[in-house]
Amino acid sequence: MSEVLTAIGLMSGTSVDGIEVALLNTDGDVILEAGPTLQFPYSRDLKVWIHRAMKAALEGRDGASEIGKAAGEVTLAHISAVEAFLEETGIKRKDVDVIGFHGHTILHNPRTQPDSLGRAWQIGDGSVLAEETRIDVINNFRSADIAAGGDGAPFMPVYYRALIAAMEERPECAVGVIDLGEKSTITYVPENAHATELIAFDGGPGNKLVREWLALKTGEPRDEDGATALAGRVDEEALRMLLLSPYLRRKPPKTLDRFDFKLDHLKSLTVEDGAATLTALTAACIERAEAFYPELPGGYIVCGSGRHNPAMMQALQERLDAPVVSAEEAGWRGDDLEAECFAYLAVRSLKKLPLSFPMTTRAPRPMLGGVFHRAPI
Repeated sequence: MSEVLTAIGLMSGTSVDGIEVALLNTDGDVILEAGPTLQFPYSRDLKVWIHRAMKAALEGRDGASEIGKAAGEVTLAHISAVEAFLEETGIKRKDVDVIGFHGHTILHNPRTQPDSLGRAWQIGDGSVLAEETRIDVINNFRSADIAAGGDGAPFMPVYYRALIAAMEERPECAVGVIDLGEKSTITYVPENAHATELIAFDGGPGNKLVREWLALKTGEPRDEDGATALAGRVDEEALRMLLLSPYLRRKPPKTLDRFDFKLDHLKSLTVEDGAATLTALTAACIERAEAFYPELPGGYIVCGSGRHNPAMMQALQERLDAPVVSAEEAGWRGDDLEAECFAYLAVRSLKKLPLSFPMTTRAPRPMLGGVFHRAPI
C-alpha cells in the first residue's frame, strides 16, 4: 500500500441543487476510510446564474458575461462550502492533503464522429479555491480525456471498482453498477478486476423519457414514487418498436444521444400505459446490454435518482436474472458517491494513476487527468 492521503471531494450536479462535500482517506487504489459528508444548497440567485451560463454555452457564446459571472459565484460558493465543512466537522485544515474540485458542468458534448473531439466544460476556478482555502486543489479532471479523443465521461467506474473491493462481503462474481439518472450508464466490474478491465457505457434511457412523456401529457415531469407507471400496463408492441433502435446493436463503449429514442410509438397510449412502457424500456435496454459483457454479472447495484423509483426498481428486478439492490442496500452512501469519487480521483491524479480507460470513455489508452493548483504556504 502506498501513502494514504486525506482528500475532500466537491461535486455540483446537473440538478443545480448545490454542493456535495465528502472526505475520504485513500491511497488512490484502496479506500481506507470514508469520512463525513455534508450538502450545501445553492442560493436562488446562483441557480439563476448557472442556468444562464448553461444557456450561453449551449448557444456557443463562450465569452458571455453570464458565464464569467456564474464561474466566479460557483467558485465563491465552493470556498464557503469547504470552510463550513471544516468548521462543522472539526477537521483541521492541515490534515487535508488535497481537494478534488469538479466544478459545475455547463456543457458536455461527447464526440459524434471517430475523428472529432467532444467538449466538457466545468466552471469554477481551482487556483482561487486553493488560494482561499489554503489547501492544494485538483480540478479540470475531464480535459485530458477529451483532448485525447475520449468522451470525458463516465469517470465513476474506477471508484465503483474500489467500492466493490472494499465491501465487507466482497462479491465472488462480476458486478454491474447502474447509474440510473436521465440515462442509464452501466459499469461492468469483473471479479477482482484490474482498472483496465472495466467496461462502461450508456445502456439506454433512464428517467428522462418518462419525464418527457409525463410533461407532454400532464405538464408535470415528475412521477412521484413511480405511481403513474405502476398504475399502467406495458404496451408490448410499442416496447418492441422502441427496442428496434440501432443504438442497442452498437458495440460499447458508446454514448446515448437524446435522439436515439423517441416517443412517437406511444402516441395512442394513456399517460399511465406510456409511463409503464417507458419504464419497462429502461429495464429492457439494460437487459440487452448484457450481450456485451464477458460474462453475466452475479448482481446489480443501482445508483442515481432512479434508485428511489419503485417502478424502475421493480422493472429491473423483473428483467434481470440477478439480484438488484440499491446503493444503500449495498452499504454505499448513494447521495455522496460523486463527491467521494472526486476525492478519490484527486488522490489518483496526484499519484499519476489513470482516471479513465479505453472501455469506459473511448480514450485511446488509460488516461491521467486533473490540473494541480498549489496552495500558498
